[in-house]
Amino acid sequence: MLPIDAAAHSSRWRRRHPVDKAVLGLGLTVLAISLPPWPGAALVLVTALAVLLGPAGVPGRRLWRAYRVPLGFCVTGALPLLVQVGSPAGFVTWADGGPVRAAELLLRTSAASLGVLLFAFTTPMSDLLPRLVRAGVPAPVVDVALVTYRMSFLLLDSVRRIRQAQAARLGHTTRAATWRSLGGLGATAFVRAFDRAARLQTGLAGRGYDGTLRVLVPEARVSVPFTAASAALLVALAVLTLVLERPLS
Repeated sequence: MLPIDAAAHSSRWRRRHPVDKAVLGLGLTVLAISLPPWPGAALVLVTALAVLLGPAGVPGRRLWRAYRVPLGFCVTGALPLLVQVGSPAGFVTWADGGPVRAAELLLRTSAASLGVLLFAFTTPMSDLLPRLVRAGVPAPVVDVALVTYRMSFLLLDSVRRIRQAQAARLGHTTRAATWRSLGGLGATAFVRAFDRAARLQTGLAGRGYDGTLRVLVPEARVSVPFTAASAALLVALAVLTLVLERPLS
């Protein structure tokens, strides 16, 4: 199981309905994208970070390990805004207003990523996917997503075991050996994935599979106080941004 999935299953908000957490987490993401980057996205970033480390109870080290990957993409996407290509001053020169645009983009994307992580760190996929059928998503699509989600952990475990076996047989001592081990790893993982898929299909056929996977979903109800408090927080952030935008700009 991935660290973010383990954190979601042990979260303080695990028993809350996904709608409650979607209003807060995805609402923060929408605000980060739609509000002015300064001070809107900055306020969203601070708020999402406070909720993650405070009421949601996400450990700081685990949050950083998950956040540094999207943050790296955010920084990579902002860097090209610092330069321009083909200007009269030269082939590659500093762009006018590039640092400002790069900082704004970095604020928006990093704040939006924290909003998505807030939802991911508190909502296991096994609680979310079965409920999508009630929201109107076709059942076969949900079944494929659910099976893919569960099979991915088995595939990752197989890859880890193969790598350990290759390392124990000195398969990573040289660069050539590493490339050979990598090729063998891909081939073995591919064969095992097809073998598991075939066994899964056989098992479902033997159990009278009729096109729908029936799984137990933990009972949860939408909390009106929690949803109302989340909506009030989002409105307060939007109002505060509009109030502070003119003086700060």
